[in-house]
Amino acid sequence: MSRRARWAVPGAAVLVTGAVIAGLQIPAAQASPDLPARTPAQLLASLSSDATVPPLTGTVVETASLGLPQLPQMSNASSTLSLLTGSHTVKVYYQDSSHFRLAVPQLASETDVIADGTKLWLWESTSDSVTEFVPPAGGTKAEHKVAASAPVLTPQQAANQVLAKVGKTTLVSVQDNVMVAGDPAYQLVLAPKDHRSLIGRVVIAVDGKYGVPLRVQLYAKGASSPAFQVGYTALQFVAPNAANFAFTPPPGAKVDVVKLGTGEPGMEQGAAAGMTGTSGFGTYGTSWLTVASFPQSDLTKALAPGAAAQSADAAQGSGKQPDIYSANGNGVGVSSQELLNALLGTAKPVSGSWGSGTLVTTSLVSMLMTNGEVYIGAVEPSVLYAAVGHTS
Repeated sequence: MSRRARWAVPGAAVLVTGAVIAGLQIPAAQASPDLPARTPAQLLASLSSDATVPPLTGTVVETASLGLPQLPQMSNASSTLSLLTGSHTVKVYYQDSSHFRLAVPQLASETDVIADGTKLWLWESTSDSVTEFVPPAGGTKAEHKVAASAPVLTPQQAANQVLAKVGKTTLVSVQDNVMVAGDPAYQLVLAPKDHRSLIGRVVIAVDGKYGVPLRVQLYAKGASSPAFQVGYTALQFVAPNAANFAFTPPPGAKVDVVKLGTGEPGMEQGAAAGMTGTSGFGTYGTSWLTVASFPQSDLTKALAPGAAAQSADAAQGSGKQPDIYSANGNGVGVSSQELLNALLGTAKPVSGSWGSGTLVTTSLVSMLMTNGEVYIGAVEPSVLYAAVGHTS
């Protein structure tokens, strides 16, 4: 299993393990520890190699402050949006690529992703539901493909996404060593060369002994504090107890089986400038200037996974409101429209030779809505305008 995929689990599984608000913050760096000198090229090579990650047990904390408007309180663990604000904690138990557990504790409940060597499970105690992911015969490559768009929950996932951008468009350097979760680590710094990127730099703390990413920090251009960081607050390179990987669906729990396909997603070449996509989704540009596009109607669906099913009920004359935010039909008092209004609270009308639309900007993200499409990226608005119309 390659280093770029070794933490991958099905995207649907990771998606629902994303929400628990915790009071923990990633500790500030301590005095610079002594480590053998490493060049940026050597650190890049160690992260890109297929060296085996040793067994480990740890606690990961993800924090985000992306400059978004204040969002209504969300308690649904299936919300990708929940990862955009606040602090989230994940317990990590890793033996090898087929034996691991990600546990997300919540108030009086827990969500777990468990791989026991033969099966992969998602367990949600709140809804008393279990999802069993069945890989195709001959391997688990499909799981890795699905995981490509999953929310970031571990430093390894974050590092994989950043390393995919390294190339001629990136400035690479090192800065002072740090202590992370009690381990001495190097710091590899990646920065975009193009001024149109809103990302100032990404700092990856690399374990001095095993070469494992311990922390990833993303800074907006000109910022002194990270807008996003994910890292270990506690870590031991010891084998987890085998009991962590044992799982049997509780009596009475609802069990769904998801069979993962083996085919590559259908991709079509865009009409111009490298736009590619599938099922209405696409990307424009490359590296640090990548822009994602998708139908505007999917924005509400992303905010409220349960809205789609309820919309169908409303269409049949049931009278149900289609905007209750819920993944399992149990509303929590926050509507998708409320979430959308909060997210778009700073939106402003814009126009140009490309057309007209509505623009939302933060220190790190720009989002343009026009002609029924959404264009979003960590780029200046001019890059979004260039993407308009270049759909696949």
